Amino acid sequence: MKQAYINGVASEINAGESIYDFVSRQLTTEEIPVLCHDPVLEPFGACRMCLVEVAQDEGSAGRLLASCHTPIIAGQYIKTRSARITNVRKNILELMVASYPVDKIYPANEELASPFQQVLSEYGVTDSRYLPADEPGCKEHSHTYIHFDPAECIHCYRCIRACDEVQGQFVLAMANRGIKSHIIQGQAGTFSEAGCVSCGRCVQTCPTNAITDRYRSKSLVPDLAVTTTCTYCGVGCQLEVKVKDSRIRAITGVEDAEVNAGHTCVKGRYAFGYVYHPDRLTSPLIKKDGKHVAVSWDEALDYIADRLQGIGREHGPDAIAGISSARCTNEENYLMQKFMRAVIGTNNIDGCARVCHAPTAYGMQQVYGTGAATNSIDEIPLADCILLIGANPTDAHPVTGARIKQAAIAGADLIIIDPRKIELCKYARLHLQPRPGTNVALLNMICFYLLEHDLIDTEFVSSRTEGFDEFRQQVLSQDLDYLQELTGVSLADAEKCALIYGQAERAMEFHGLGVTEHYQGSRSIMMIASMVMMTGNIGRPGTGLNPLRGQNNVQGAADMGVQPHQGPGYLEMTDPLVREHYHLHWGVSVPGGAGLKIPQMFEAAREGKLKALWIMGEDLLQTDPNSCEVKFSLAMLDLLIVQELFMTETCEMADVVLPAASFLEKSGTFTNGERRVQRVNRVIEPLPGTRPDGQIICDIMQRLGYSQGDYHADKVLEEISRVVPFFEGINWDNLGVNGKQWPVTADGVDTQILHQQGFKLPKGQFRHFDFQESPELEEHAGESYPYILTTGRLLEHYNCGSMTRRTPNRELVERDVLLINPADAEREGLLDGSCVELTSPKGTTRLQCEISDEVKTGILYTTFHYPEIAINHLTSGIFDQEAMTPEYKVVAVNIKPILKTVTAQEPVGFGRS
Repeated sequence: MKQAYINGVASEINAGESIYDFVSRQLTTEEIPVLCHDPVLEPFGACRMCLVEVAQDEGSAGRLLASCHTPIIAGQYIKTRSARITNVRKNILELMVASYPVDKIYPANEELASPFQQVLSEYGVTDSRYLPADEPGCKEHSHTYIHFDPAECIHCYRCIRACDEVQGQFVLAMANRGIKSHIIQGQAGTFSEAGCVSCGRCVQTCPTNAITDRYRSKSLVPDLAVTTTCTYCGVGCQLEVKVKDSRIRAITGVEDAEVNAGHTCVKGRYAFGYVYHPDRLTSPLIKKDGKHVAVSWDEALDYIADRLQGIGREHGPDAIAGISSARCTNEENYLMQKFMRAVIGTNNIDGCARVCHAPTAYGMQQVYGTGAATNSIDEIPLADCILLIGANPTDAHPVTGARIKQAAIAGADLIIIDPRKIELCKYARLHLQPRPGTNVALLNMICFYLLEHDLIDTEFVSSRTEGFDEFRQQVLSQDLDYLQELTGVSLADAEKCALIYGQAERAMEFHGLGVTEHYQGSRSIMMIASMVMMTGNIGRPGTGLNPLRGQNNVQGAADMGVQPHQGPGYLEMTDPLVREHYHLHWGVSVPGGAGLKIPQMFEAAREGKLKALWIMGEDLLQTDPNSCEVKFSLAMLDLLIVQELFMTETCEMADVVLPAASFLEKSGTFTNGERRVQRVNRVIEPLPGTRPDGQIICDIMQRLGYSQGDYHADKVLEEISRVVPFFEGINWDNLGVNGKQWPVTADGVDTQILHQQGFKLPKGQFRHFDFQESPELEEHAGESYPYILTTGRLLEHYNCGSMTRRTPNRELVERDVLLINPADAEREGLLDGSCVELTSPKGTTRLQCEISDEVKTGILYTTFHYPEIAINHLTSGIFDQEAMTPEYKVVAVNIKPILKTVTAQEPVGFGRS
């Protein structure tokens, strides 16, 4: 056992740790003062406040060394405090204070002292013997969220290093040298023009108030600080929410969280103001004589119960359906499907996973037996190669995107397969830019070259898989010239991709909706899963197949049984033993056979078979494709019930609207994209008149005669752990700050990596598919519709944007725009900012165009955050062949210029059926 001594006391040392880490681990992080040091950043040694005395024996005089970057050596004697050390530290502080504003040395009234102010107070430094010098930098207060005052800058470089080492944005830099040195924001001198993405990591790490934000998140003295899980995407960042006077005032990242280590994106850190927006629904509404009228909760629930009972008696339970939400907690999703199955008596339950990652779950289950991420996000630095397919994580999953960017900067081979030149392409070794809809064709090309170069893990394939010989034969029979023409990707690039991926010792795959939201989405997943198997890139650290889940709880909603064919735990409803399992826990018989998927619900409504639909937390008229047909379908219902935060377009059609609580006003759990179950802790009481979604479901279950207690997240989670096999060892208390990754054994041990010993199926199943053209293009592509429209989302907004548009994020991005290649723009007579009419076989809208080389000729791209644009009036009714996920990524369209200019506020979208 190797030891060193701290102030004369022997302590065991860990290999590779610094003196600062050694001392902090044995004592506290406050034992040695630091100003330039941040545990998530590389040691820097700029401020020298962390100097300690280091001697080789107890009696000799030690040298003063910066502890933050000096390795600890066995036998050393470390002295953390002495008169000599104090004098040196005070002198350092005086040098910093010489040019520091006198009125900022102590915190203002009702403000929390910054780390720098705390150190000044500890060492009693209030002025300086050194001559002051004017700080040469300029104030920067033009940004929506982040502000900079050079007068309080002590040149610790933490903001620069956080921007470089964590976010990888390289916005900040130190200009000039010596007394003239100062922080700059790019060449332009403003955060926005320098490319700032508003993550706020510079604000959180700054030890002074030189960099602050509009919410005073560092200096605010809260009455209460609550840790919870972010609601915005599948990363699942841990947030510290600060409350003062019973109101949320600021949010910061949790420094010791495994998921995000203090990092967040602009949405997680700053987009919380919607909670108090005047548009919040605060009373149940019933439509009377064509108008919504505010009523009491009792009247609304009694009305719903009476109508549902009447429809059930007249038409049977299958005339009723429910759509649950990935925006809601595991517990609420569990209750929603339980309500449908145990109380209504139907399997007509589905959720928004249907419109995003249902092909991932289906495809991976066919190949591996389990439809979830195989590995953990913190393994990204272990990967030699990262293959990113159909995803733009720096926008859609920003904290994971930043980790991928940092891995590429550090030397990992990044391969991107995407029709757009996304931000990460700047760091990629290879970018393949296929025509939207040709993923299966391109995967065949890559697999061909993996086979040709014998980049196959033969031992893994022979011992743990089945069907490889047939897969191999089908791949090698492909016409590569034909596939090259289809995809627009050269054979040389496909071969290069295969060589980089296949030769890597550890290759990690990530994919997003650019894979799943296609006619061949499930088949693409099965091809990817097979490619991962044949190279042996599964069951080991830094490998695997890892879906980037779109919304915060897509994984959890599916885990909880929000799907018509599988109940909680992915158990098949057709299996009598499964139904008996649910009967045992719920006390009632449950239906067998698959219920209706969302598209089938719409069809059943049009046919008069579906009479009532309950929607929890989804704006179908903005998020679902072919929205004119969706609107027509909803209008055919006898009863439409919607739980929501705001009066959405879907709410406008509802017979009953129920005001729900936000994630900050309730408790539960979310499951992120790496199977990590994390607590959502209520921060404030629900807005008066609103209720948590879970409580609303409990209320109606009680009114319909089912013995269901009120909504208490810990109690519902306890029930889930009895019903869902891979939740067996999860309970409210053992989740802690970092949660647990399922499956979790009875004794609470979780699982970071799946399939280390074998698959859930007896053996992995190779699955091959030939390319099939989307019916959308087969039917419509040509002179009338010569372009392909593909869609996505932006960093600053969340899906339909009902929350983020009601925050200052709207100032950052105030409209959806259409990206068009310069050659296409010239041919169509368009200038940057021109207003265009965009038409598909389903509808028409108007929006501004932006000329960009991000897309190839013939390809257009836009987002769907603003309802005025109504992009989903245009999207088709084509679905994935297996999972019925809509094909948002391939829409046949045409464009023409129009004279009118679109403004941010003007509603310009319109459609036709």
